[in-house]
Amino acid sequence: MFWIYRFFIYICSMISKDLLKGTLKTIVLKLLEEKGRMYGYEITQEVERLTDGKVQLSWGALYPALHKLEADRLITSEEESIGKRVRKYYRLTESGTSAAKEKVREFIDFVTIMGRVLDTGPSLNLA
Repeated sequence: MFWIYRFFIYICSMISKDLLKGTLKTIVLKLLEEKGRMYGYEITQEVERLTDGKVQLSWGALYPALHKLEADRLITSEEESIGKRVRKYYRLTESGTSAAKEKVREFIDFVTIMGRVLDTGPSLNLA
């Protein structure tokens, strides 16, 4: 599924942040599916790493998405003390695991459909 992240890099350079808002939950669900559990800063760093720094999630984007996913019972959180700090870890619920798979399928279908719609033949210049 690494190609999804690579495609995300490509579309980030081409479209507005408004169009990308719909992919944030998919990205978070997919990362949690792959990694098991993560805390917020770790999620931001992993997205930045996977996208070679081209996508940097802001706290203002990530935490509302995490709270919405938690309210929808797709993820759950647990706090863990690390020294003097408390770190909040997120993990998928059972329904979150199903939702992650469905969101990725939806995204792949969307990319496929958009590829058909936007295909202008061999002269297509994506640079």
